[in-house]
Amino acid sequence: MVMKAKGVAAPERNPQRTRERILSAALKEFAAKGFHGARVDTIARRARINKRMLYHYFGDKEGLFKAVLRRKIAERQSWAESLSGDPADTLPFWFEAACHDADWVRMLEWEALQDGEPRVIDEKERISAVTRGLERLRQRQERGLVSSEFDPRHLMLAMRSLTMFPVAFPQLTRLITGRSIFDPKFQKERAEFLRRFAIAFRPPAGQRGKIHSKDQP
Repeated sequence: MVMKAKGVAAPERNPQRTRERILSAALKEFAAKGFHGARVDTIARRARINKRMLYHYFGDKEGLFKAVLRRKIAERQSWAESLSGDPADTLPFWFEAACHDADWVRMLEWEALQDGEPRVIDEKERISAVTRGLERLRQRQERGLVSSEFDPRHLMLAMRSLTMFPVAFPQLTRLITGRSIFDPKFQKERAEFLRRFAIAFRPPAGQRGKIHSKDQP
């Protein structure tokens, strides 16, 4: 039997699992109350740890917010790199992802409502992530998968709007369609709509799938 010194916490057996619990709890709290309204005490209680351990892993509340952001952004970048690039595939995929991760959408909404500053938390890292996404979109334009008639910045904004809006504004979705965003029938109808609407993002038939000479071996 191993004796524990009085007043000394037992060593953490699985740091990675603890980090995961903290990040999951933090996402829930930030989604419910935003950065300014979130409480470290509540996050620690949700994660079943003490506050000292949370500070040990993430430094402070802003450090924790950054960690949640980076985790979600890395997750989405990994998904984006595995997609075909065809809007008929990507639009339904990102809509389904939003439906399954409404907390992420709510967290971004809170940030928009609460943050009156010209810069957001971890802005440099987030701009880098957007830049990588825009580069992928430009490459798909060059390969004839996506229309090159549109500015990729506005294309990205349009695609995010189409896929995230119903989750961001569930009350408007219900008023307009008569269905909840969590209704499987609505999700099926929306995915089918996006597959059909994807034609707006495709190049003319004669240019589809065309590869630029610089991409040739």
